[in-house]
Amino acid sequence: MKNAPNFAIAATALAMLVLSGCSETPKDTRAADETSIRALDAQWSKSAAAKDLDATVGYYQTDAAILAPNQPIATGPAAIRTAWSAILTPDSSISWQANKVEVARSSDLAYIQGVYQLTSTDAAGNPSIDRGKFVEVWKKQADNSWKVVSDIFNSDMPLKTAPAPTPAKKSGRHARGKKSARHSSGQRYKGVQ
Repeated sequence: MKNAPNFAIAATALAMLVLSGCSETPKDTRAADETSIRALDAQWSKSAAAKDLDATVGYYQTDAAILAPNQPIATGPAAIRTAWSAILTPDSSISWQANKVEVARSSDLAYIQGVYQLTSTDAAGNPSIDRGKFVEVWKKQADNSWKVVSDIFNSDMPLKTAPAPTPAKKSGRHARGKKSARHSSGQRYKGVQ
């Protein structure tokens, strides 16, 4: 019985030690994560500029999505590869730069805002420059690497407007003097006067 108080003291000390370890705040890695993500994004831009399709699509998580302007969402590796194949043509060049990187306090998600420039040449050799902005969402993987889960971009350039339609001529009356109208199906029918 002499050892009972010592055992109780030791058990209490051990429990306090274990509990103090459980309440320890995880180390804040946001600054290091931001540096890593900026470096990854810069390397990704270089891969795209070099037209390295495999490297370019390798920055995405397998269930990632691209939200490009005037196109449906491209989700998954095959759709992402197709979307990038249309961008990384022999007659084009692309580059981008991050302006802002924000890492979540939990250090498992981050986003980047930035600007891009896409230059392409049409069949006649005329250059076309598109400048715009983007947002990328990055997610930390199980191995602590970072992959893009969502990529959205859109142009700063004004929309090209189509020429105004030519007004249709008014048809007036039929030769027999009866009014004519159109059903929603486009067929003519004769009205009652």
